[in-house]
Amino acid sequence: MHLEMHDQHITTDPRYLAWKKGLPQPETPGGIAFRGLISSAVARGVIIRRARIVSEPASDYIRWEHSMTAGHNIAAGELVRWLPRALASTLALPGNPFWVFDDRLVRFSLFSGDGEVTGHQFSEDPAVVGLCAMAFETVWDLGIDHEAYSPTTT
Repeated sequence: MHLEMHDQHITTDPRYLAWKKGLPQPETPGGIAFRGLISSAVARGVIIRRARIVSEPASDYIRWEHSMTAGHNIAAGELVRWLPRALASTLALPGNPFWVFDDRLVRFSLFSGDGEVTGHQFSEDPAVVGLCAMAFETVWDLGIDHEAYSPTTT
């Protein structure tokens, strides 16, 4: 499970920059590797879910992410839901986006103020794993399936 809580990150991604200019998005080695990794995990029976908490109106970055999710994440086998940030106000959430692997390991992603990755923190503490899993499930239950969600622009 992967919970994203930011309105922009890695804004230097060549696919995002091309999208902003209305140009075709180049295939990147990282994108190809990601889809291969996800596809092979899903083929083994792993269920991979991603939930995104997003502000509305949506940032350009979120609109781009939404536009590529079906062809990138969902095509690889991920399940994706979106939760407008206004619906998350009363949720207890960890301070950073995270992945939970096999109900035993959390990888937090650390970002700078301009959205660039600055590092990661890992925890196998059962209390931290439990907190993140519970937060994710709450967001997932409130979230809107990708196919039914359209980011607002105004």
